[in-house]
Order: sequence, then C-alpha cells, then structure tokens
Amino acid sequence: MLSVTNTLSDEREEFRPTGDEVLVYVCGLTVSDDAHLGHARVWVHADVMCRWLSHEGHAVRHVENFTDVNEKIAARIDEGDLGGSELGVARRFIEGTLEDMRGLNLQRATVYPRVSEHVPEILALIERLLESGHAYESDGSVYFDVTTFEEYGKLSNQRVTDLEAQGDPTERSEKRNPADFALWKAGGVSESAIRDHEKVDHAHPPDGETWDSPWGEGRPGWHIECSAMAMTHLDETIDIHVGGHDLVFPHHENEIAQSEAATGKPFANYWLHTGLLETDGEKMSSSLGNFFTVSAALDEFGPDVLRSFYLATEYGSNQTFSEDAMAEAKERYERLERAYERAIEAADGPDARTKIEDHELRAAIEEARGEFVRAMNDDFGVREAMSALLELAGALNRHLDAREEYDYRALRRAIETIEGFGGEIFGFSFGSGAGDGVDLAGDLVELVLEVREAEREAGNYERADALREDLEALGVTVEDEAEGEGTTYRLSDRS
Repeated sequence: MLSVTNTLSDEREEFRPTGDEVLVYVCGLTVSDDAHLGHARVWVHADVMCRWLSHEGHAVRHVENFTDVNEKIAARIDEGDLGGSELGVARRFIEGTLEDMRGLNLQRATVYPRVSEHVPEILALIERLLESGHAYESDGSVYFDVTTFEEYGKLSNQRVTDLEAQGDPTERSEKRNPADFALWKAGGVSESAIRDHEKVDHAHPPDGETWDSPWGEGRPGWHIECSAMAMTHLDETIDIHVGGHDLVFPHHENEIAQSEAATGKPFANYWLHTGLLETDGEKMSSSLGNFFTVSAALDEFGPDVLRSFYLATEYGSNQTFSEDAMAEAKERYERLERAYERAIEAADGPDARTKIEDHELRAAIEEARGEFVRAMNDDFGVREAMSALLELAGALNRHLDAREEYDYRALRRAIETIEGFGGEIFGFSFGSGAGDGVDLAGDLVELVLEVREAEREAGNYERADALREDLEALGVTVEDEAEGEGTTYRLSDRS
C-alpha cells in the first residue's frame, strides 16, 4: 500500500484516492524563459509518480498547467524575435518546453491548460469569493481577505499576524490587510512589477494582455489561476497536488485559501513537494542566471542519464547538480543498460537452456522485484528502487560471468523486470539505440545544412528554402542566426 509524506499534515499517510481516478495537478512552468534542470526535476518525479500509480492499477488524470500570463513574460515582449505580444512570447517558450518534455521521455499529461484560455473560469471563481464575503473590490482590483479564512497558514505553518505584505508594493494602499493577495489586478502590467528587468524600456513599459471583467479591464492574479484550472479539469477536491517546495508559500497556501473558501471542501488531500535543485550551493534559478537549460542538458547527457541523475535522490530532498553527480548518473545507467543488453544477448543465444536453474539468480530477481515495489510504495522511494535494479544487474553479471550455459527462464524474468520497472516506471529507453541514432541524425542534418548553405551562397534561395522545409517536416527546427553567425538546429522527438 502506497504511503506519502503530506506537507499539509507533515506526516507520512496512507494514500487513499477519493474516486475511480487519481486526480493529479502539477504546478507547471511560468513560460518566461527556456526550461532548466530545476523545472525538469519536478517533471520527472511527477512523471514517475503517475507511472507508479498507473502500475498499481489506478486510472490517473494528470493536469499540468502553463502560466502564459505573467509580468516576467510581458517584460520580454520587445526582446529580439521572441514575439510582439505577451502570448507570443509565451507561445515561443511553450513550444520549447513541450519539446524538452518529449526529449525527457515524459508521458504526456491528460491536458496542459493555459491561463489565457481560462479567464472565464477565473472570473467565475472570483465572483463566488466576492459573493461569499471572502474577497473585496478596490479601485478595479479584487483581493482575497485572508482574515475571513480561519485556516489560513495551515500548509506553511504561519499565522496571519506574522505575515509580511504580499504582492506588488503599489497594492498596499488598496488592501485591507497587508497579507491579502490579488485575485484580479486592474489595468495592464504594473511598472513596479517589472522595474528590475534590465531590458525593459521603462519610458514605455509593456502593458501585457488584459481582459474585460465586472470590475473593469485587468489581469488575473497568479494564485487564482491554478485553482481555476485545477477545478476545471479535475474537480473541486483533487487527490495529489505536486510542486516545488519553494511554492509552499505563498502560492500553494493561497490556492488552498481561495479554493476552500469558495467551495467549502478540501482543495487537495495530499500535497507533495519536491526539493530544490542546487548548483554551487544556490538554488538553480532563471533569475540568478545559474541554470542549465533542459535542451542543452539533453544534448550533452541524453534523457536516460538525466533521468538516472534525478532518480538518485528522493523527490522531497534537495539535490545538487555537478559534474561528479552527472558522471555517477551516467555510470549508474550504463551498468544497468549493460546488464540488460547482456541478458538479452544470452537469452536469445544458443547457450540459454530450458533445464538449467540458477537458484541464486532466481532469488535475486524476486528480491529485486520485492524491494522495488516496497521502495516505491514508501513515498515513491526512487533511490532505493534504483538500488534494487542495480543489485539485479550485479546478479545478472555474476550469472553470465560464471557459466557457459544459462538459465533461460531466469534471464527472461530479469529482462521483464528491467523493462517493466526500469522502462515503464523509471522511463528509461533500454535498447532503443537513442544515443547512436541522435549522433547519426545530427551528422545527416549537418550535411544537409552544408548543402543548403552552398545553395544560399550560390543565390539558389528557392532550393535552400525547400531544403529547410524538408528538414522541418522531418522534425528538425532550423534557425538562421544573425548574418555571419551561421545556422543552428534542434532535433525534435517525434515518437
């Protein structure tokens, strides 16, 4: 039976879904930049959680949002070729994020809702809070009154009287209480919200997207968005809410307050928070500039090594990204892959026999299976589950090294175990030849690009354009840099 560490109770609890489906909401990315490895850590752990729930016989409805309305996005409207609007910038980064997700071999979510698509649902939820007395309008903005929700602070263990002001400094004169937070903001993007962005022309700051509302033109607040999207695509009460630990306060605390104040029901039964990814002792963050993008990491390490890295540490603990950690992840994955490939070769060869029995190997397989299940049911204990697979790899190697004839039934069982647990649960792509395929594909793309460049230099622009279109039809994104700086490309996962 699965047990999880619930941030809400700060205790280990037996997981009991409320209905026929397990409803999972993952706080997704604010798409103001390329996704980095800190974001991908949440994705991979959420992916493995959903895979395990499905393995245990649950139907899973997995929703992960894109926040495409945000001051950080609007601040980039006039940068280069990112797009001339807030939604244009967001679309550019959503496209890259989806490519990153496929590159990491993540299973697709049931839906990926966007804030901009759910303004009607957001407005309806705000009106419910106004009608019930939990919110108030002020100068065209609407705020949640934290003093009306007695349990405010129950997730982060804070008291309203101890909280500092939330939100934009310009809001303070509009609010009844410093800790109140915005559900709807009048007008466009606040200048103070983007004042530290170095590339913004502060003489003509971007307005961003706005929508009509009963209180005037404006934009939704950050927190109300997730509540509205979760309720729209899941239910008023969901089973599991996943997100980074840095979102506990204020984001998730505010989600609870506004959702439960509106419905009178628990918003999420289990809150699972992933630890931070750190590098050089600091949280990996776009704002700090110390990040490694997912696309660059996929190019350097590949999806299997990255997944091996993430699955070496439990989801709730912080993790350090470093050269040594990645080298260990590579060695770990290759040990498992080599044992798997040796087992395949032996099982499909003439020396695998029906009447040979290696009781030590058979016992090791069943022990590994039992330990994997026990670990995963113990709060998705990926570290111990990985150790179980590596112990199995060792037992396989001992069997193959010590004998000239092999136990076919044991090899078959071991192969099924590695494919089932390592492939279907951990998301590894054993035997796919993905690395070799990427190298060969890259060589071929570069050859075509050389031909294309020669056509361009010869003035055969129609032929050059046709080659680019052919590449893009095959899933290769081609980008011409500034004059004299060459051409870059990206292979998309089309599986």
